[in-house]
Amino acid sequence: MSERLEDFSLGKSMQPKGSIQKVGVVGCGTMGQEISVLISQSGIEVAFIDISDDRIAEVFRRIEQQLDDRISKWGLTGSEKKLILSRIKGSTDYSTLADCDIVFETVNSKKKGTSLDLRQDIFRKIEAVVSPEAVIASNTATLMISEISSVLKNPGRAMGLHFFSPVGKIKIIEAVRSVYTTDETFAVVSKLALLIGKRLISVNESAGNISTRMLVPLINEACEILMEGVATVSDIDETMKETSGLQLGPFEMADKIGLDKVLKWMENLYTEFGEHKYKPSPVLKRLVRANLVGRRVGEGFYLYQGNKRLVKKGSITSLGRG
Repeated sequence: MSERLEDFSLGKSMQPKGSIQKVGVVGCGTMGQEISVLISQSGIEVAFIDISDDRIAEVFRRIEQQLDDRISKWGLTGSEKKLILSRIKGSTDYSTLADCDIVFETVNSKKKGTSLDLRQDIFRKIEAVVSPEAVIASNTATLMISEISSVLKNPGRAMGLHFFSPVGKIKIIEAVRSVYTTDETFAVVSKLALLIGKRLISVNESAGNISTRMLVPLINEACEILMEGVATVSDIDETMKETSGLQLGPFEMADKIGLDKVLKWMENLYTEFGEHKYKPSPVLKRLVRANLVGRRVGEGFYLYQGNKRLVKKGSITSLGRG
């Protein structure tokens, strides 16, 4: 029997313990796509899971568009694009995640109510195929990682890791330990953060962490000011940007995040804390019911044509009344 050079090489079986070679992503929506690109660009293989072959093809189309946009702005070369895409693989089969060192759950459920059951089911499916040392993380902003990970046989391997969009530009990640999270899990996560150029902000477990708990009341108050007729959408945004140093005004932020996602955050926080400041504004609820959820559909608080943001003519405050 002939012998191969590979039989004597220091291959995967000899990789140092704790090394990060491959990362999984379950649910490759906008955030999952941005995370996949960032990790791949850092030289790490990515395997993502989504619901169908058609959906996987759509994910790759959107990732290519994202990369082409960066090329057009001289932020990326064609060769770099090819390398990034070569490291990303999509599948509907969870067994593809078997050799991942870390797996991120990044689902965005549009169903009413919390996505706790869905996320717990995904955690179970991930744990069934990965190694005992693999870390399982959730990108959730408003659900408690202790509750999500309580269904695991080894809940100590889980953490909350909340990324911010645009993932490639914002340098921090909110890192949330559950009551179970081990020091070994945190060490692996810290190593990944270093590899992808991010800084971990350690957050004691709380629904909404820092960012969402601050953002939700801001958007709600902006809606209240709008409904009272104090100022227009664009004037409220402009005032907040100029006086507070925000890159985007509250309505611009809401449109970018997706009004349906913002509404879900508000509902989860209101359920958790019962505070009026988290209770969803009627104007936001009406827009979501009309599927005017922001940039991705071309209309929210603003109108969108390609990369252009346009101010709506007339008043939208009537959406919040009656």
